[in-house]
Amino acid sequence: MTAQELDLTTLSPTRLWVPKHVMITRAAAELPHTAEIVRRCERAGVDDIRFLSGNALTGLRGATERETYASAKNTLAVVVAPPSALKPQPIPPSADWRIDLAKGCPAHCQYCYLAGSLQGPPVTRAYANLDDVLDGIRTHAGRGSVTRGTIERGDEGTTFELSCYTDPLGIESVTGSLAAAISRVGAGEFGNDVQLRFTTKFDDVGELVTLDHGRRTRIRFSVNAAEVANRFEGGTARMPARLAALRAMATAGYRVGLTIAPIMPIPGWREQYGALLDDVAAAVAGIEDLDLTAEIITHRFTPASKEVLLGWYPRTKLEMDEDLRSQKRSKFGGVKYVYPKQTMTEMRGWFTEELERRLPAAKLLYWT
Repeated sequence: MTAQELDLTTLSPTRLWVPKHVMITRAAAELPHTAEIVRRCERAGVDDIRFLSGNALTGLRGATERETYASAKNTLAVVVAPPSALKPQPIPPSADWRIDLAKGCPAHCQYCYLAGSLQGPPVTRAYANLDDVLDGIRTHAGRGSVTRGTIERGDEGTTFELSCYTDPLGIESVTGSLAAAISRVGAGEFGNDVQLRFTTKFDDVGELVTLDHGRRTRIRFSVNAAEVANRFEGGTARMPARLAALRAMATAGYRVGLTIAPIMPIPGWREQYGALLDDVAAAVAGIEDLDLTAEIITHRFTPASKEVLLGWYPRTKLEMDEDLRSQKRSKFGGVKYVYPKQTMTEMRGWFTEELERRLPAAKLLYWT
């Protein structure tokens, strides 16, 4: 079935983020992509769209940490990506390079990967200078060592990760940045040997399935055991909706993938993750030319992220007990708390075996 043959009426998103406030900096105001963002925000019914007199985002903090968080999560800022954000950065083991369409995410995941890594209130910042952002594909195509030129993943070409600091599908309805990137790469503007990659917990794929993507984009759906997703992933599409979107994108010819993360050894974890793999297998059954990958990431946290997360979610039931974890140090001296070696070995062995048994179509790219 082609994208044109899909019944788009079945692809209505179950979760669609609409910001209450939109702030546009002076530097971003006259850029062409800003007009598209404004058009989409107006169509979505956003009443508060403000053009700022300067480039500073002010008035974001409330009386308490919770008020600041709530206000920031309801705000979209349209800004210009600074020069430091325009140079693609290596991002192993996922892709050759990282380029950022935005920073910040509207979801409410209690284990949020961004906690502790972004400064200030968690406002979602969309980059208006989209041409400059995407130019990193042009300058770095043919370079890289994660996929480019490797035996294992060389067929992917030079890969560019779009989602390190955001969920681009979660904000797509009010930005249009993802569709623009997919269309331009799909049309061969940056050559035939490049591929975009992004990860999402949302299901708003109705526009994307209609695009001429040239099979040069891989969308990976972040999936998890039902107990983990339902308890800790607020504001996102539920798992059945994500799997329905996965099927729709694969049917439309996209390369697809699973980001199974963050893995947690919850009670009955084998049964719960086994059910998840079975559900994925059912979702992709019968799809021709299926190109499916899997990336498996265990839960971890840092002292900084724990402090931020407890400020955002003071009643969280997320386990972040240093005494139950092992320390993992980076080459720069940073500390992450990961599961003990025995637990990691047990989970890795189970997932490797069960992924191959229950979902043989999936190619495991890495475990971490």
